[in-house]
Amino acid sequence: MAAQAQNAQQDLNVTGNWMQYTDAPNSLYHHLAAEAFTYLDKRAKEVAALHSPNDWQQRQQWLRRILREAVGAFPERTPLNAKVTGVTRKDNYRVENIIYESVPGLYVTGSLFIPGGLKKGAKAPAVVYCSGHSATGYRSPAYQRVMLNLVKKGFIVFAFDPVGQGERLEYYDTTARKSRHKWPSNEHSYPGAQVFMTGNTLAMYMIWDGIRAVDFLLSRKETDPERIAITGRSGGGTQSAYIAAFDDRIKVVAPENYITSFTRLFQSIGPQDAEQNFFHGIARGLDMSDLLMVRAPRPALMITTTRDMFSIQGSTEAAAEVSALYAAYGEKENFMMVTDDAPHASTKKNREALYAFLQKHLHQPGTPHDEEVQPLSPQELQVTPTGQVHTSMKGETIFSLNFKTAQKKHEALLAARKQIPAYLPALLESAKKLSGYRDPGTGKAPVFTGRLQREGYMIEKFFLEGEGNYVIPYLLMKPAVPNSKAILWLNPAGKAADAVAGGAIEKLVKEGFTVLAPDLVGTGETGPGKFIGDSYIDSISYNLWFASIQTARSITGIRAGDVVRLTRLLGKTGIKEIYGIALDEMSPVLLHAAAFEKNITRVALLQPCTSWHSIVSGRIFQSRFVQGAVAGAAGVYDLPDLAASLAPRRLLIAGAVDGNGQPLAAETPDQELVTAAYRDNNSQLKTTPAGNVQDALAWWLKD
Repeated sequence: MAAQAQNAQQDLNVTGNWMQYTDAPNSLYHHLAAEAFTYLDKRAKEVAALHSPNDWQQRQQWLRRILREAVGAFPERTPLNAKVTGVTRKDNYRVENIIYESVPGLYVTGSLFIPGGLKKGAKAPAVVYCSGHSATGYRSPAYQRVMLNLVKKGFIVFAFDPVGQGERLEYYDTTARKSRHKWPSNEHSYPGAQVFMTGNTLAMYMIWDGIRAVDFLLSRKETDPERIAITGRSGGGTQSAYIAAFDDRIKVVAPENYITSFTRLFQSIGPQDAEQNFFHGIARGLDMSDLLMVRAPRPALMITTTRDMFSIQGSTEAAAEVSALYAAYGEKENFMMVTDDAPHASTKKNREALYAFLQKHLHQPGTPHDEEVQPLSPQELQVTPTGQVHTSMKGETIFSLNFKTAQKKHEALLAARKQIPAYLPALLESAKKLSGYRDPGTGKAPVFTGRLQREGYMIEKFFLEGEGNYVIPYLLMKPAVPNSKAILWLNPAGKAADAVAGGAIEKLVKEGFTVLAPDLVGTGETGPGKFIGDSYIDSISYNLWFASIQTARSITGIRAGDVVRLTRLLGKTGIKEIYGIALDEMSPVLLHAAAFEKNITRVALLQPCTSWHSIVSGRIFQSRFVQGAVAGAAGVYDLPDLAASLAPRRLLIAGAVDGNGQPLAAETPDQELVTAAYRDNNSQLKTTPAGNVQDALAWWLKD
């Protein structure tokens, strides 16, 4: 039976024998990368045309504005309420464990390393150290080696835990005594996805934590405010480049194992976790080198390795752009790139280059020699009583802060909904813009690749060019006695999932309906592809979704455009009515397509997520809904608004669930909106539990 089923699936393959489409499973990634390259090529040409100091000054002024827009507005500066929770004294330095609030209730844990021998009233240079994606945060021995060497050389060092790491795990399992997420990148991207949906960025929160770390340093009498630097490796390189780009009090920045170019990143390992992506960042004209260029000519050191996962070629190209800016200002000596032959790791050569650069530009004489040090134990660097903010302090989380923002935006949307249906036209235009939907026009003719005969109907196999350099394979199932009506069947598992003999589609075809079942880009023959990224949660690539955000697109908007493309193709075949059925995660795609294309005259959503607001409203949500969401939609529109816009077209919603996949216990304000929209046409709307799907479909199909 297994072999028979496999043969049946192969029979339904459309592009299998076409060499041109052997890479079809990677279509979605390549399409998003191509979108990014268009913006990045345009930016590269603009930067290459800059020569005079005035050219660069205008560019920097533009960068400051665009970076603020891409990251989002920072919170109000509030009291830090910093506290010392413990002190450890060593032979030539002491460590104070610190906790502060970057915003009220959001606790940040860190440790302040103060060199011994400071004379009374003397001030020392200070370095903010940002850790990479280590579960223990800055306590990693590799990070401590750098920090303790700096302390030996007379620098104050303040290291703090990024959100989701060290003592700031937001998904801490008290029984297992570890995060429910396997990697720190998942601790970032899981709430980071909710933040994107609300129109903000996780980068904003992490940058603000770092800006407040500088605030803390400046509150200490030992710190020389004119001699502050920031550094970090890997994810710490990301943070240090980010924070320095937004904080003019930082004189020297030295990101390690991070700066490359987005072009080389997309060509190689792909976009990274949530905080490493800005809202429409690439589409706004930003690249990684801009983080250093915006603060020129203040000293900057790029620390790189030739076998890093972050492309060394991209690092070299980024450094060339930055060097041109420093040269135009006559400050070439203030920028430097150091490289060692190593993987994604710290090396002696690079560490000593860091020490020397900081000593030079922060006017701290001494040897740059990298010395052996004795790392402190986890107990010595434990800030909170239990070792976790979650169990010691309670307080806010990224989820709880974002939820408050989401609620305010949702309340504004609820107020707008009172003007139904007057608010819908403007809402649909906003939906087109935010989702990155592009009208497909008339399109090209499909390519026919084969035909199968089954009892009472035939299956024809085609592919059609999609929005970009990819194709949409689809099956066209034609009954022996057609009724001039067609159904678009959208399944996240692809066209073949329900097209087997005796499957759900066959029943419809034998009732006279022509059924078109596509592999929308990223599904079936065109997905999911090789790329998964560093935030592959519950078998869903968050990174792929982040790629769409960087390019001001959405996966849903792209797929909706292709559904409209297929709808218009059907309209050319003599079909009189076109309906759409979407299963599970394909529901947002069909809702967008039908809202934008009036020729889809009936819509059935089977087990859809009821709203994106339900995703951002729960600390725990199902990852399978992420790729269907539109970043920044909160407060602008939601899935129920699209459903309401369909009135008076017939609409079936069967087995709706919330963002955590749970059946709805009672009618929500979102559902009430749809009911209100159909008040004058209530015979065209049906909502039903999952158990009544077949009866509900029979109602939906009848004349």
